[in-house]
Amino acid sequence: MNLFRMFAVCTLGLGLVIGSIQAADAVKSGPQVEEKVPGPFHPLNVTGENAGQKSCLFCSNGDNPVAVIFARNPDESLTKLIKKIDEATAKNSSSKMGSYVVFLSDSQDLEGKLKAMATKENVKNTILSIDNPAGPERYKISKDADITVLLYTGRVVKANHAFKGALKDADIEKITGDISKITK
Repeated sequence: MNLFRMFAVCTLGLGLVIGSIQAADAVKSGPQVEEKVPGPFHPLNVTGENAGQKSCLFCSNGDNPVAVIFARNPDESLTKLIKKIDEATAKNSSSKMGSYVVFLSDSQDLEGKLKAMATKENVKNTILSIDNPAGPERYKISKDADITVLLYTGRVVKANHAFKGALKDADIEKITGDISKITK
C-alpha cells in the first residue's frame, strides 16, 4: 500500500509541475472567445488590392468569417501558418472567408521582406500588413505574445490562440482545425 501511495503522490506532483510549466508558456492576448472584435484600425497593406495604402481590413471583411494573425517577426513556422490560412481562405471562398496578417513592427525593411515572402510562397488570399509595434490599442495584443491568432465571424471571436516563441506543427494544426468554428 505504501508503494502505491508513493506512486500516486509522485504522479500527482509530476502532473502539477507539467501543468505549471504549460501555464507559464500560456499568453493571454487580444479579445477572447465570445468577445466582440474591437473594431476598425488602419494598418499599411503590403499586399492585396490596397497595397501601399493604409486601409481597414476589419471593415472590408464585415461580418464574414475571418482569420487574423498579429505577429511580431516573420519566421519559418509563421510562414507555414500563413500558407495554411491562405489555403483555408481559398477553400472557404464560398463562405466569403477573409484573412490577414498584421506584423507589429517599426522595421524599415519589413515591407520589402513581406512582398518577397508573399511572392515566393504564393500567398494570394491573405493580406499582409504592418502596424505599430504595440498593435491597435483596443485589441490589447500582449507585448509578451509573439503571435496572436483570432478566428471570428459576425465580428465575434470564436477562437483565440496566443504564443510566445516559434509555433510547433501541433499549434498550426490546432489553429487550422479551429477554422471550422467560423465557417459552419
